[in-house]
Amino acid sequence: MTPVRVSERNWAGNLAYGAEHVAHPETVEELQELVAGAGKIRALGSRHSFNDIADTAGVLAALDRLDPEIAVDAANRTVTVSGGTLYGTAAAELQRQGFALHNLASLPHISIAGAVATATHGSGDTNGNLATAVAGLEMVTADGSLLAALRGETPDFEGMVVGLGALGIVTRLTLDIEPAFEVAQTVFEKPAWDQVLADFDAVTSSAYSVSLFTDWSGAAAGQAWLKRRTTDPSGPAAADFFGGTPAAEAQHPIPGVAGSTCSEQLGIPGPWSDRLAHFRMEHMPSKGDELQSEYLVPREHAVDAIRTMRSLSHLVTPLLLISEIRTVAADNLWMSPNYGRDGIALHFTWQPDQQRVEALLPVIEAALAPFRARPHWGKLFTSDASGLAPLYPRFGDFVALATAMDPEEKFRNGFLRRTVFNHR
Repeated sequence: MTPVRVSERNWAGNLAYGAEHVAHPETVEELQELVAGAGKIRALGSRHSFNDIADTAGVLAALDRLDPEIAVDAANRTVTVSGGTLYGTAAAELQRQGFALHNLASLPHISIAGAVATATHGSGDTNGNLATAVAGLEMVTADGSLLAALRGETPDFEGMVVGLGALGIVTRLTLDIEPAFEVAQTVFEKPAWDQVLADFDAVTSSAYSVSLFTDWSGAAAGQAWLKRRTTDPSGPAAADFFGGTPAAEAQHPIPGVAGSTCSEQLGIPGPWSDRLAHFRMEHMPSKGDELQSEYLVPREHAVDAIRTMRSLSHLVTPLLLISEIRTVAADNLWMSPNYGRDGIALHFTWQPDQQRVEALLPVIEAALAPFRARPHWGKLFTSDASGLAPLYPRFGDFVALATAMDPEEKFRNGFLRRTVFNHR
């Protein structure tokens, strides 16, 4: 008898999961039993991955019903959250208690465990990606036992944080926190490319977090979003930002879309929890009718990589909704696209035309290959393990760690076989 597959899809709707069953354990103990008894199993978070990283032929373990603990340890400046907790939920509670995370992604709707496992980032010259805040984690390993790992104490901890779901199912995460702070966000329209590229470092260092939105065509970028901590000594010029002018009303990154779903702008100060993400927690920014890709390029190649993408505008722009350029600080997490190097993120939000997008991605990847671009693990890309392994100094160590922790390949799926384990 042919197994009946679930009808579940990811957020974007471009992927139908191949699992036979979706389980919703309500306790860690239930999850342990589930993992111990499963032949193949993967964790399912907020479903914001655009590829099959979370898929499996066996069981999908959704973490949305685990106890949503948010336990603040004020003395040690940490917070412990359950694996299914969303960033927006944690941010609101931390703000209520007077604390903050160092960074947020564009969407507060994503799960913390899923974002950490894929090294999802935010923005800022000195800000590491979201995974860099992890001080400890707890996961259910292949035999159903619980493993607790701590930064500075557990061997191979730096290999476990960005785990791609290959090592186990993360049930709790302990994150670094700091005192709450306020942010003022200002949007500038049409900064000139010649001015931006002439002093790119000045552009990205002009605020705590800077994003450039573009469709890669024309002489000007579409928008620059500056998120400035109000305690910083200075802010952007009031009337001009590298040829751009301040927006008079709230903006959305995609031209023609109302900015009402976006976080507060116009330089109005407010809590970090309501400003660091681009979109409001109470509003989903779209219906999911989009696709996404993203590539992380070393900082020293930023200007050349941007010029390369502008030269591909005739191919890229017709398929785009919008692109975003951000900066991310280096880290020491083995499978992080920012391992060992400061970088910029070249993000692409595509129209929902997967066949045409997938046909274009090899062209983009070939153009960015001289810059040693690393793809975002949770988005669409075509590189396989043979191409990815040379880009990560600890790639072989991660393969060895995953093999030791999951010798029966319980957590291994098509994505991992394609992108991590076929290079030997």
